[in-house]
Order: sequence, then structure tokens, then C-alpha cells
Amino acid sequence: MGEKGSLRTTLHRHGLRVTPQRQLVLDAVRELGHATPEQVCRQVRDTAHAVNITTIYRALDVLEEIGLVRHTHLGHGAPTYSADEHEHVHLVCHRCGEIDEVPCDLLDDLAELLRRRRGFELDATHLALSGTCRACRGPEGADHPERAVEETR
Repeated sequence: MGEKGSLRTTLHRHGLRVTPQRQLVLDAVRELGHATPEQVCRQVRDTAHAVNITTIYRALDVLEEIGLVRHTHLGHGAPTYSADEHEHVHLVCHRCGEIDEVPCDLLDDLAELLRRRRGFELDATHLALSGTCRACRGPEGADHPERAVEETR
């Protein structure tokens, strides 16, 4: 089943109808990878010039409600949306703004600790960690084993 069939099936299962705007918004999110509503709007306007930002927000809300997109707050600005198949933790450099991704299972030990001690079930797919990337850390970043391995290659 293609992406359009998937959207149609999922919307119908939830008693909703397929609209061109919903399809364009989903296509834009999938193409952009991580995008704010404003970025999605610019992308959609390349095809449908009259679409406004309110329509984009409504479509994103519906698509998130049915599980086809999810949002993450990668900083202090607008949420960033990605397609549901993107399941990773975001590492956001607060100096340069670079966004890296690591597998969710990297936080398995923390998730288990939170579950045991607090009864809290962590959703790492909806998580962004803020810090400083290796490049912005400068020479002190070389003291990491990963960097030493990369530098010897």
C-alpha cells in the first residue's frame, strides 16, 4: 500500500476524510524530515498557494491525533513535526543549533530506572536533549573515546 493509501485508510478508520491539504501536509512532513509548521506551510504553498498557516496547524493536529506525525520541542521555538516512522532521541546543540539523532534504546537504562523508582514510563521518541555538540566544544571534545576512534581512521 502506498503512502496515499495509508493516509486514506488511517483517516477512514478514524471516521475522517482525506483532503488535499492533509495529504500535502503529510507529504511535506515526510519530505522535510523535521519541520516547524511554518516550514511545512512554505513547502505546501509550493503546490497550493492559497493554503494558510491555520490550515497547516489543523492538518498537523489531525495527523498527530491519528498517529501519522509526532511533534517534538527541539528548543524554545515552535514544535518540530516528523513522520511517525522517525523514532529517535534528538540531540540539540544550544550553540550552533545542529540536531543529531540517536536510537531510543540508548536511554533504556534511564527508562528502566524511572520505571522502577518513579513508576514513570518514558516516551523517548518524543524527547530532545539540549547540550553542546562535539564541534562547538572544540579541542576538549577530543577526550571522548568516539572522537579518538574517528580521528585514528
